[in-house]
Amino acid sequence: MSKYSKLIIFILVLVLISAAIVLIDSSVDTINKSMPEISDAIVKGDSDYNEAVELVNNKNFEESMNKAVSAEENYNSSLDKLNDIQDKYSADVNEVQKEYISTVIRELELKIQAVGKMKESIECFKVYSNYTGTNYASEANDLIYEATQYQSQRDAIVSDNHNLFN
Repeated sequence: MSKYSKLIIFILVLVLISAAIVLIDSSVDTINKSMPEISDAIVKGDSDYNEAVELVNNKNFEESMNKAVSAEENYNSSLDKLNDIQDKYSADVNEVQKEYISTVIRELELKIQAVGKMKESIECFKVYSNYTGTNYASEANDLIYEATQYQSQRDAIVSDNHNLFN
C-alpha cells in the first residue's frame, strides 16, 4: 500500500470520527434545548388542570372544559417530544437520563388519562348526572395521585443526579 493510500485512509477515518462527534453533540444539544420546553408545558398543563378542577367545583363547566383541553394539549405536546427523544436519541443518553425520560412519559400518560376522566366528569355535570360525574372526577383524582408518584420519582432522579440535569 502506498503512502498516498495510507494518507487517504487516515483522512477518511478522521472525517468519519469528526462526523460522529458532531452528530452526537447535535443530538445532545437537541435534547438539552427540548427539555425546558417539555418542562414548561408540563407545568402549564398542571396549572390548567388545577384550574379546571377549581372551575368544575364552581360549576363553571365551559371554562373548565377549556382548561382541561389546554392541559391535555400541553401534556400531549410534552409526551410527543419525549417519545421523539426516546425514539431518535436513545443511543445518546445514559441510563439515568433514560430512566428520567421513561418516568416522565409514564407520568404524562397518567395525567392525560386523568384529563380524559375530568372531561367526562364535566360532560356529566353539565347534564346534571352528578353521581356519574363524581365517579369520573374520583377516577381522575386517583390517576393524578398516581402521576404524582412518578413526579416524585422524577424529582428524586434529578436531585440524586444534579450534575446531569441543569
